[in-house]
Amino acid sequence: MSELVVLLSEWLQTLAGGAEPWASYARYLPRILDGVWLTLELIVVSGLIGLAIALPIALMRITHNPWLWMPAYGYIFFFRGTPLLVQIFLVYYGLSQFESLRETGWLWTEVLSQPYWCAIIAFSLNTAAYSAELLRGAILAVPRGEIEAARSLGLPRATQYRKIILPRAFGIILPAYGNEVILMLKGSALASTITLLDLMGATRNVIARTYMNMEFFLLAGFLYLLMAAVLIGLFRVAEHFINAHRRVPRRKAAGLK
Repeated sequence: MSELVVLLSEWLQTLAGGAEPWASYARYLPRILDGVWLTLELIVVSGLIGLAIALPIALMRITHNPWLWMPAYGYIFFFRGTPLLVQIFLVYYGLSQFESLRETGWLWTEVLSQPYWCAIIAFSLNTAAYSAELLRGAILAVPRGEIEAARSLGLPRATQYRKIILPRAFGIILPAYGNEVILMLKGSALASTITLLDLMGATRNVIARTYMNMEFFLLAGFLYLLMAAVLIGLFRVAEHFINAHRRVPRRKAAGLK
């Protein structure tokens, strides 16, 4: 894949014929595309980890046990109430202050001291707080009749959540979660502050070499816009299939008219 990108870059440079900014765009295309790939990787990995963390936190939030909902509420309040940049710095710079962590061997050398994994941790914890609150609202929005029907069938509480409540909640949450993913995409630009060469980091690196601020920031903005459009399209398609039942009553109503 990288060889194809290099060949494409060389072909585009020949096509540009030295005309700026197209010649610089073509010259630094491999570096910019590497940044795009890293940005998407950060979003996908942290999004999946964030969802895995958000589910138990959302379930803790809807319980009446204060030993469960209070820690969950505190977690959500902290990560929703503080800037993502502060959270990234706390993970990347703050954890190094604890000598016990620096002596954990591979956990420190391979994970906690690496900017990539620090960004993943910060993004995952941040999106988990927002996703947990979205999930809590979606679970509470599941129609009461469906839950009562499950109870009338004698389904255990765990089965109700696994087969009825959570699938319906994920269908309800999908449009709002799409907005959360777009916010993650835009927030991922902060990863460049801890030396990661994501799209924004690669753009700043190229600008330091070319001094073409406006041109490459415009290119970065266009690429972020393109990625956002693709993500919005994917969520629209997913919503079309997952929430297909919502379109049936509309068709029937239109037929009656």
